[in-house]
Amino acid sequence: MSRIGKLPIQVPAGVNVTINNGVVTVKGTKGELVQEVSSDMIVTFEEGVILVARPSDDKKHRALHGLYRSLINNMVIGVSEGYKKELELVGVGYRASNAGQVLDLSLGFTHNIFLKLPKEIIVETKSERNKNPLIILESADKQLLGQVCSKIRSFRMPEPYKGKGIRFVGEIIRRKSGKSAGK
Repeated sequence: MSRIGKLPIQVPAGVNVTINNGVVTVKGTKGELVQEVSSDMIVTFEEGVILVARPSDDKKHRALHGLYRSLINNMVIGVSEGYKKELELVGVGYRASNAGQVLDLSLGFTHNIFLKLPKEIIVETKSERNKNPLIILESADKQLLGQVCSKIRSFRMPEPYKGKGIRFVGEIIRRKSGKSAGK
């Protein structure tokens, strides 16, 4: 039995779950999320607990069991508490600002980068004196939030020699020494 898949999902108060023809819909204070579930998996909702079961021990069913349980659990947490990621820009002259859902990044290129964010994501930028600029992203959808953070980070990946780039707050970048270290 899958260790992750067999765990029950506790649904907090204020979160509504509906299961209809292989589509799980979760509504809460932070929004509404929909996930289509494979027709092989059995999803039940009783007395504030969601259970995911599999019909057999086939390799495919074992793989999908834990996957769908994790996806549904992330949906429940997302609509009740939400997810938050913070990115910091490390580098001289790196700046970030936002106008609504458009993120304006100045990362040392000849032109600024403008990124239009999906409406499901709430963006906030902070620029304080003598501190690195911060980009704070919040959403109920964990997968979408991770994709957007990855896209922003791909504009200037943190490099190991000077440590410049876009990184998550608290992330540790292993530093390398320059050319003189080999002698």
